[in-house]
This record gives sequence, structure tokens and C-alpha cells, in this order.
Amino acid sequence: MVLQTIKDKLVAGQPLCREDALYLLNQADLLELGQMADEQRKLRHPDGQVSFVVDRNVNYSNVCCCKCRFCAFYCDEDDEEAYLLSYDEIFAKVQELVDHGGTQLLMQGGVHPSLGIEWFEELFRQLSERFPTVQIHSLSPAEIIQISQLADLSVEQCLTRLQAAGLKSIPGGGAEVLVDDVRKTISPNKIGWRQWADVMEIAHDLGMTTTATLMFGSCETDEQIVEHLFRVREMQQRSQHKDGGFSAFISWTFQPSNTELEGEFGGETATGSDYLRVVALSRLVLDNIDNVQASWVTQGAQLAQVALRFGANDLGGTMLEENVVAAAGVSFRMTRQQLIDLARDAGFAPVRRTTEYEVLEVY
Repeated sequence: MVLQTIKDKLVAGQPLCREDALYLLNQADLLELGQMADEQRKLRHPDGQVSFVVDRNVNYSNVCCCKCRFCAFYCDEDDEEAYLLSYDEIFAKVQELVDHGGTQLLMQGGVHPSLGIEWFEELFRQLSERFPTVQIHSLSPAEIIQISQLADLSVEQCLTRLQAAGLKSIPGGGAEVLVDDVRKTISPNKIGWRQWADVMEIAHDLGMTTTATLMFGSCETDEQIVEHLFRVREMQQRSQHKDGGFSAFISWTFQPSNTELEGEFGGETATGSDYLRVVALSRLVLDNIDNVQASWVTQGAQLAQVALRFGANDLGGTMLEENVVAAAGVSFRMTRQQLIDLARDAGFAPVRRTTEYEVLEVY
């Protein structure tokens, strides 16, 4: 029996193969899959803790030359709605984060066609000086590629300069699905999967931690979801003897409202059970990544709470501010206390953490 063979592998601590993962995604009973993932969560996090970070997502600009078809946020540089925040506006937002006890700045914008590396270096220097308790966890691989190209630098040179200025870690935005056939359909102007991976692996070589993400529910196949997970796992394997690596994996479902893709692919979106199935599968496949996040920002509090029994052990950030997902018509908001209550009501001990998953406070 295929399922029993997979269970035996997990008990023996053996990694699953692509065929195992596809079987689980396609054929396994949802509740049984969730139970398997929950057991793996318990092995990695036997203390029963569910973590979160107090953070803010500052979208410094909505100007983007990628024009992804799934995005409702971007603007052209000459659009009336286009903006670029000033340093002072960013400082005011980070000060508010600090006033709320925040420790993580998630700063992402569009892939700006003309914003040079010097703008980011000076910003990061000033942020580091003004707010030394806040970790700059910012810029997606697509942004870093653009910055490096504008500066005529290699990715390694670019990252080394940004790191010296204060960039500490990199979020996994822009991964979508790490298969170029999918990327060409939903984001034809964005970097390919190999470029995304190159940025992350170079960051890992420099001792930086990053996260990995998956946005599914558009036009990808089950086989392509599986391939995405295995490409992430293989990247992590290559970083296992380095100081850097993936600290967490986060998946969420495609949000079609107000996007160019609204109504395409049959007009159907991924369901809650689809989301839980992918969360559980990610916990089982990604045996070398410690943390799996539940995305309450896109899925809502109740489904995120269920995901904590499907392999997830982290609730991400409080997201004091979020604009990109909100532009697609999805706007969930959670206070710190609501996140604490969500974890506690699900039977876990909530803890506040740093970007690097150091526990700061147990509730």
C-alpha cells in the first residue's frame, strides 16, 4: 500500500520522493494527510509552541515594470496613482512599528525601473542607525536582480553592498511557482525560477537567512506544485553547511479579484481544503526547513488556525500594514492579542519571536 510505505519513510526519517508527494497531494485522505503533517510538526516542535513576529510591511513604492497578471497593486511610473515614499515617511512608519513593540521590517515595493542601489543603501543605513532593534527583512529576489542590473553589479556584489548597509534577511516574495511554464503565464516579465533561486543561494552563501514561498491556485498543475517544493528542498540541502538558509516556508492561494487574471482558468480559485492539503504536504516534503507558516493574511484567521493542525507552527507577522494583498480585495487584520488568542484557542502556547525565530516572549 502506497500510503503505508510513505508513512514508514516518515517514521524512519527518510525524505519523500516526488512520486510520494504527488500521491499525497492527489489521493490521500485530507484528514489523514493532516494527521501525518501534525505528527511531523510535533517531532520538530515538541514544546507545543506557535510563534509570531510583530512586524510591518512597508510598500515603499507601487511602481513596477513587471506588471504581473495576478497583481492588483502595481502602477506605471507616470500613472496618477504611482508613488514612492520619502525616507521620512518610511521612518514614521517604522517608528510606529517600534512603538508597537515590533522587531521586523518587511519592506517590498514594485520592481522599480529606475531606483538605484544608492537609494536603498542610504535608507538601510539610516534605518539601522535610528532603529537598531528592528531587523531589515526586505526586498524580493526580483527587486534585487533589478537593483543589481541598474548598478551594473553582479548579484553577489549587490547583496554584499546591501548587507553592509543593513539588510539582514530576505523574504521569499516573487517565487509564485518555481516552474517557468507557470511564470510565463502569470508573470511573463518577471525573473525566471533559476534567477530567483540564484539570489537566495547567494544570500545563503553570505550568511543571510531567507524565506521561501508558494502562490498556487492559478494555472499550475499538481506536478508543478510538487516540483516547486522539491526545488526549495534542494536549495536548502545546498545551504545546510552554511550560516544562511531558508528559515520558513509560506504558501498561500492566488487572489484573483481586481487582477488581469480574474475570470481566467475557469474562474475557480483554490479552496480551503486545497490550502490545507498544500500546507500539510509542505511540512512532509520540506524535512530540512524548520518552520511552516500559516497565512492568515490571505486565508483568514479560522483557516490559519486549522492549518496549525496540518503541519504549520508559525503565524507569520502581525502585519501592522499590508497593501498588496489588500489591493486584490482580501483584507484580513489581526492584532497581537488576536494572534495570541488564535494560537491559544487551538491548544498551543503562543510565543513572540524574532525574524530568526529566537523566542522573545512566551504568553
